[in-house]
Parts: sequence; structure tokens; C-alpha cells
Amino acid sequence: MASLKELKDRIGSVKSTQKITKAKQMVAAAKLRRAQAAAEAARPYAERLSAVMASLASKVSGDGAPRLLAGNGKNQRHMLVLVNTDKGLCGGLNSNLVKEAKIQAKKLIAQGKDVSFYLVGKKGRAPIKREYPNGIAKHFDTSNVRTPGFEEADAIAAELVEMFDADAFDVAHLIRPDFQSALVQNPTTTQLIPVPSPEVTEDSDAVVEYEPGEEEILEELLPRYVKTQIFGALLEREASEQGASMTAMDNATRNAGDLINSLTIQYNRSRQAAITTELIEIIAGAEAL
Repeated sequence: MASLKELKDRIGSVKSTQKITKAKQMVAAAKLRRAQAAAEAARPYAERLSAVMASLASKVSGDGAPRLLAGNGKNQRHMLVLVNTDKGLCGGLNSNLVKEAKIQAKKLIAQGKDVSFYLVGKKGRAPIKREYPNGIAKHFDTSNVRTPGFEEADAIAAELVEMFDADAFDVAHLIRPDFQSALVQNPTTTQLIPVPSPEVTEDSDAVVEYEPGEEEILEELLPRYVKTQIFGALLEREASEQGASMTAMDNATRNAGDLINSLTIQYNRSRQAAITTELIEIIAGAEAL
């Protein structure tokens, strides 16, 4: 049984931990509002860009389609672009993303495909390297940037397009978190390269004349579309990280409070037992006299 001093020290230690988790919860809550607003503001732009591309892609023939849209005619080498966070203490966010990447990798390998990884963020590197020691083709470090933005998205997209042009892979898939709320951040997988032909809607199928031409405009828009997808993934990652961190720190704070209450009850019982024992010894000594 723990002594009174050990129980008192442990209660003090848990209280200190509770103060840290409470502070981190408040910081994450403050950052979440900004990150969520940025992620939600970027979604309409991506949707409108997809609509414009749908209109353009429907007017381009297969022979005249740019390489980013038509692909290289092969489907053997697949690149999984995994977007993870650089920091921990955000619940199961990173483990769920890695799990999704492994599911997609095993599915492709079962089909006889070659799989490699392009990693964004630090937290996914170790588990992927353990299972696929030779599978990491590239790693983009975002740990030295306070809040990754369009500049980082531009660099990532440019490197991926350059690798595609150099025939380093045939198809690239983007694996990122989809922020829904502070409690829900679902991992999603979408094809990134070649750019999938969006569905043509009534708005995107309107009669529009393009100048200089559909092919030239697509040549300009397709790399921008890839950058937009990467940029959106970074914004969704930031919002998901803060939401998951806030939830995890809230749970940790509550658990610390429960542990403090349990230890306090144990401390009071041990203290009362010690006092009772001392009183019995004093009374017994008095009677002996």
C-alpha cells in the first residue's frame, strides 16, 4: 500500500499534468476556429475549379488531352501521397491516416501493382517505414513551418508533377483527413494524378467559347488543380489536427480529474486509518498505566 507521502506526491503530479492538458486544450480550441474557417473557405474554390475543368475536359478529345488529364497510358506504379501532421497529442488522427494508407497499399499490391509513398509530415514516416522499408520515395518536411500554406502546396505539387513527367509513377492517390467537426475527422483517398475527369453538370455544360482554346487553358489549369487539392489537404490537416488535439486534451483533462478524485479518496482513507491507529495506541498505552 502506498504511503501518505507517495499518494500526496502523485496527486500533485497529476494536478500538474491536468494544468498542461487544460492549457493545450484551450490553445487548440483557439487555433481550431481559424483553421476551420480557412478549410471551409477553400472548399467552394475547389468545387468551382472542378466545374470549370469538367466543362473544358468534355470538349477535349482523347488525343489532344494534356498528359496530366489523359495519363501516360499505364496503370502499374502507384504513388500514395499521405498527408500527416508533424505533432502528436491529437488522438487517433495520424494512426487512422496511416491505417487508410496501408489498406490502400495492400489493395493495390493484391492487384499486382507497385506501390510507393510520398509523405507529407513527420508522424506517418515511422509506421510506414517499418512496414514498407523501401517504399518511401519522397518526404516533404513541414515541421519548420508554423502553418503550412499555399507556398508549401505549390512546392509539393510541383515536385509531384515533375516526378510524373519523369515517369516516376503512373497514378498518384491523395490520402488526407476530411474535417467534419472536432470529434470527426475521416481519412479520405482520392486520385490526384492523372487528374480525374469531373462529372459534367448543367452549369459546367453551358455553351462557352474559350480563348485561346480548351487545350491551352487545361494546360494551365491542371497543375493549378493539383496545387489546389494539396493546399486543401494541408488546410484540412490543420483543422483536423486542432480538432483532434482539443478533443484528446479534453479527455485527458477529464481523466486526470477522475484520477485526482480517486487518489484523494484513497489518501483521506489512508490518513484516517493512520490517525485511528495512533489513537488506539495512545488509549492502549493510557490503560496500561
